[in-house]
Amino acid sequence: MTTVTPSSPGFRATSSATPEPPDASTVYAPRDPVDVRATLGIIGRGPYDPTTIWDALGVWRTFRTPAGSATVRIRYPAADGSIAAAAWGDGAEWAIDAVPGLLGRDDDWSSLDVRGTPLLHDSRRRNPGLRLTRTGRLIEALIPAIIEQRVTSLEAYNSWARLIRWYGEPAPGPAPAELRVVPTVAQWRGIPSWEWHRAGVDPGRARTVMSVLAVAGSLERAADRAATLPDAARALRTVTGIGVWTAAETLQRTHADPDAVSVGDYHLAHYVGEALIGRRVDDDGMLELLEPWTGQRQRVIRLILASGHRFTRRGPRVTLQDHRWH
Repeated sequence: MTTVTPSSPGFRATSSATPEPPDASTVYAPRDPVDVRATLGIIGRGPYDPTTIWDALGVWRTFRTPAGSATVRIRYPAADGSIAAAAWGDGAEWAIDAVPGLLGRDDDWSSLDVRGTPLLHDSRRRNPGLRLTRTGRLIEALIPAIIEQRVTSLEAYNSWARLIRWYGEPAPGPAPAELRVVPTVAQWRGIPSWEWHRAGVDPGRARTVMSVLAVAGSLERAADRAATLPDAARALRTVTGIGVWTAAETLQRTHADPDAVSVGDYHLAHYVGEALIGRRVDDDGMLELLEPWTGQRQRVIRLILASGHRFTRRGPRVTLQDHRWH
């Protein structure tokens, strides 16, 4: 069972009382243990994402589902490993149906062989509940990935939080007051250009978001109907401004892509190189190191990031850029 303390990233004290009965609920009994925090931590965008709030009992998460907005409350596993989930809002039933996928029901690690790499073998042993999540909400994952292009995580997280606080709607049900649901596609389209600037998103990234919103429905259908995940990634990259990194960051969350590698990430190649061979490498070197695990490279990366390995930071910190008008 995962334990979150007040010092944990993303922790916020919330009331444990939920007096309003849920519109839908379930108790998911996974075949194998699931680490809720390790599995779902990737879907939040920074510690103050208004769509995702962690507390001592589990996580509150909102979704803009095909049936409407939904708040989902997922609790940490009980002693028997079962995981209780409740949902409120018009999209509650959709959200509850999605819970097993969120918690990695179809994510099969059994064929991943990392016995020949001590760091990976040890990480797998210590993180048996790590799964790849599947949200199924493409636009919700794609927009923040675009916002994260070419800037530091701190800048991107702040921009995302501002936009959701300003334009997101209050979460349905007995959720924490600050929890928000992402805007609809129409609402995203209605955000004026100066508000993107005020949120710290430069015109280039804002244009890419608008390009996605213009074809949102067809893009979702193309990704869902793609015969393979690489085909889904190619469908995303037909939109100007979406490259390999953005497509990978999206499909890791929406489709539990076990092989997607975020090529072009500022730190990832360094992390992989240091963990596997003790020195930094570039993107080509990272792909060469990961080649033995082709088909499961994202799983290997997640094991590296969960390993506790201390990565060496060199050089000056990246200067934060202020893209807002003054």
